[in-house]
Amino acid sequence: MRGAMRAVGGLQVGGAKLSLVVSICTCAALLAFTATAGARVFHVGTFEGKKGKASLQKAVDAAAPGDWILVASGDYKETGNRLSSGASAGEAGSGVLVEKSGIHIRGMNRNGVIIDGTKKGTPTCSSNPADQELGSKNTEGHYSGRNGIEVFKVQGVSVENLSVCNFQAGKGGGGNEIWFNFGDGSGKQMAGAWRGAFLSATDQFYQEGSPYFGSYGLFVSNTGGPGLYTQVYANNMADSDFYIGACRDCNTILDHAHAETSALGYSGTNSGGHLTIQNSEFNNNKSGFVSNSQNNDDAPSPQDGSCPKEGETGPTGTHNCWLFTKNLVHDNNNPNVPTTGVAGAGPVGSGVVLSGDHNNIVSGNTIYNNGAWGILLVPYPAVEESPPPGLEEDNCLGGTKVNEELCYYDDLGNEVTDNTLKNNGFFGNPSNVDLAELSNPENPGNCWHGNTDAEQLGEEPTSEPKLIQFPPHSECGIPDAGEPLASSLGTQVACDSQFFASVAECPTGTGANYPRRTKVELIPVPEQRTMENPCLGVPRNSWCPTNPGAAKTPPYPVPGSPVE
Repeated sequence: MRGAMRAVGGLQVGGAKLSLVVSICTCAALLAFTATAGARVFHVGTFEGKKGKASLQKAVDAAAPGDWILVASGDYKETGNRLSSGASAGEAGSGVLVEKSGIHIRGMNRNGVIIDGTKKGTPTCSSNPADQELGSKNTEGHYSGRNGIEVFKVQGVSVENLSVCNFQAGKGGGGNEIWFNFGDGSGKQMAGAWRGAFLSATDQFYQEGSPYFGSYGLFVSNTGGPGLYTQVYANNMADSDFYIGACRDCNTILDHAHAETSALGYSGTNSGGHLTIQNSEFNNNKSGFVSNSQNNDDAPSPQDGSCPKEGETGPTGTHNCWLFTKNLVHDNNNPNVPTTGVAGAGPVGSGVVLSGDHNNIVSGNTIYNNGAWGILLVPYPAVEESPPPGLEEDNCLGGTKVNEELCYYDDLGNEVTDNTLKNNGFFGNPSNVDLAELSNPENPGNCWHGNTDAEQLGEEPTSEPKLIQFPPHSECGIPDAGEPLASSLGTQVACDSQFFASVAECPTGTGANYPRRTKVELIPVPEQRTMENPCLGVPRNSWCPTNPGAAKTPPYPVPGSPVE
């Protein structure tokens, strides 16, 4: 899927050609992303000899709702630290902050437009520790960290056709390269259309023991949508390449994404309802794809993929609307990636992990060469912080409060069907298999059916429990249980993840062979597909002189419409 490699400053870039048609659309979204008469077009950088503003943030400051910002190829050192409305001193700000609705930001070449978190005068996306711009410094000498492009609590914004690198997490948070933030930590969703397309995110800096690191590539929190990330790539993240969280009904699609060389290719906490992850690839991560329930500021818990409306049915005819489909998940056996927090406990060698999840569908995926498990359903023992002040009613919501420190979320009601599996579980430890479930008796339990072994046609995939695709495990909507916590599978999951390293040791001798980190190895960004016509849908302007007038411009592509 990758083309030839080439260099853009210090950032290596290379290409893939993909097409898509996505499946959600509302009239509100269509209106939000239509070029309207009277909209202005601002320019950043120099394109074909025509000069614009020096920085993206300056263009955002000058723009009004409905305006467009076009960015020419170049390395833009956005060294500011803008705090969003209501933020306190010491919190991580952003290099580019958007707090105006309906702003459209588009690069003229995805691989050439670099929004860069390093200091002015340094190489593009430099790996040198001294070159990182880390935000404000407190009295103890700690830096706040910074985010890259942050869209804060406004709807109708699109960000397209550019790359972002090296915005680091620090004492005040940060580390999100591109962030659609609809109220992080508030426990509330905000409805409104948003779109991110033809985007790349990376961090080319890592220093063992440093408190500064790239945390997330493309991040969205508290969205009510309709939202879309499409034709997106990320790598080298200490938490995850893609993150969708804190949305009971996310109304979001992640499509044609590619995630690699991170702790988790995808992470989604308490994200449910109408959420589709499709046509994407997750490879060479510690864990490929992980969704979980969690008792933290991504309230409210639990993760629940059931359809929000009474009587509504999802794509398989059940009441489940959350869907993971038509994805490639392979070769996620890499311990030599940046890690942070509980993301570092993602079990190495795992393709798809649903942890404490409820009522999801995993269907029609190809999952292979994951050394521990192809698809793994497990409980989530949340031992992190509780929801912040003001959200006390959400404390351990949907879970079982074991004690003051522990909230337990079981996995239940998930349907795993019609996936193709090959060569998973090759680490060879006890209970390393294609399909695995660790759970207590639940009503409804999880169900497994129609999954096939691509190597042994006609043979059942390997599984724990054994014969997982036979009754009662194959029947949906009935009481059922997986392997108990005190089982070989439970021991192996604890050993691999090291989640309870202080209290649960790996078995001695044979049966505990999981790769551990030796040295973090970052990779460059392969060249990615750029928009074939970055002037599409933009009002006529000096960089797009042959465009028709804005009033005659066809609707701008939105969730539900074809994308070039």
